[in-house]
Amino acid sequence: MKLSHITRLSDRYKIYIVTFVYIIINAVLVYKGKPYFNYLPFVMAAVFVAFLRLDTYLLVIVFLTPLSIPLREFHSGLDFDMWLPTEPLLVGLLLILILKTISGEKLDKRILVHPVSFLIYLNLFWIFITAFTSTMVLVSVKFLLSRIWFVVAYYFFAAQVFKNQDNIKKYLWCYTIPLLLVIAYAISRHTAFGLSDQQAAHSVMNPFFTDHTSYGAILAMMIPVTAGFVFNNSFKGIIRILTFFIFLVLCIAIILSYTRAAWVSLIVALAVMIILVLRIQFSILFIIGIVISIILVSKSDDIVQMIEKNRQESSSDLAEHVQSISNITSDASNLERINRWNCAVRMFREKPFFGWGPGTYMFQYAPFQTTREKTEISTNAADRGNAHSEYLGPLSESGLFGMLTFLAIVIFTCITGVRVYQKAPDRNTRILAASVFLGLVTYYVHGIMNNFLDSDKASATFWGFTAILVSMDLFLTGNNRTAEQGKSENFNAKN
Repeated sequence: MKLSHITRLSDRYKIYIVTFVYIIINAVLVYKGKPYFNYLPFVMAAVFVAFLRLDTYLLVIVFLTPLSIPLREFHSGLDFDMWLPTEPLLVGLLLILILKTISGEKLDKRILVHPVSFLIYLNLFWIFITAFTSTMVLVSVKFLLSRIWFVVAYYFFAAQVFKNQDNIKKYLWCYTIPLLLVIAYAISRHTAFGLSDQQAAHSVMNPFFTDHTSYGAILAMMIPVTAGFVFNNSFKGIIRILTFFIFLVLCIAIILSYTRAAWVSLIVALAVMIILVLRIQFSILFIIGIVISIILVSKSDDIVQMIEKNRQESSSDLAEHVQSISNITSDASNLERINRWNCAVRMFREKPFFGWGPGTYMFQYAPFQTTREKTEISTNAADRGNAHSEYLGPLSESGLFGMLTFLAIVIFTCITGVRVYQKAPDRNTRILAASVFLGLVTYYVHGIMNNFLDSDKASATFWGFTAILVSMDLFLTGNNRTAEQGKSENFNAKN
């Protein structure tokens, strides 16, 4: 028998032995109620993909994001929570990127020095500072770490992957397809209660989404993207029909979500789209804004009286539910949101510079509630959300600079989005840029009334869409368009 044959035979028996040992150990652990080894094959597969193709590893994470489930669904009573399997995978991606950076591989310098990237550094730096001046350091450090692995994966590394424009479409499809599965799951559960049951609509998307507001926010972000797919003439025949069908499904889903903030955000996005298409100059918009402001101030008493007369509360009737948006007199949801905002402002006044610490609002706001502003759904426990604002949350948790750095990210991303749209080299690129930018606009508007960036689902779209615009700004438009277009190098290459 040849030596090479003996070696191959030996290797085969090693595989048999390792497999047998794994089965025995796993069987014992399962019998004892500890099925941890069940996850080992998936972990090994993830490690294999990560070291073989890191860009593919990112797309796998994005695909799993809409389907992720919070840890508390498996183990209640823990002092911490995370989204599974995405957050552990994101931690792995972060570690691999660190190792690759140490070994000499680097992200494209142009991504690292883009104005939006610089503002993200400032925001992360201030979160770092305020994490250690926090009233709850451990909570804030966890918030900081999760923000880092979200931003590094979904923004910095994603922007590198998006140097190949095909990867932008892959990223969007990798999020859209599993989201359709969640929609099917939610609607099927909703049907059992009756599609007009508004209360059921608040929870039918569990455990994939914590509530209907986060679900509605993501749907609102993806509707402009899928609309862009419909108008993209690179899709032909049956694919074009499927994209239109997907767009309709998302529209139906957002109606059935009964998420008023998401509906408002889409209306604003539509207005922004009209401005983009008509190329209305900023000076004209500024003048219109001044005129509208003067009218609103002059008619403020009449407007307040009209709002106070609106006592239409949330309803299963869609028309009544829309009307309830402006009810700040008796609608519990609206009043509770105002209660949370006022608490955030009071917290800011007490600690205006460093704030109370990133991620601490929900644990610290209770003493800042007033009896007059409390509602029937108010609570002193940290179990019903946070500041309900992406702007007032940082204000209370990281002080004025925390809010200003986040606002700066939003403003400069908008500038980047408009520039990419105006300089796009062809129709399909222009449509792609517009649809992603409008998706972000929906979140900027929704962010006034809710905040979800502590979750993987919102982070994958918010930071991912931002990365798309930055990457397109650098590599696909105007004078910045380079010969490197269509390539994916450094971290994306096979090892």
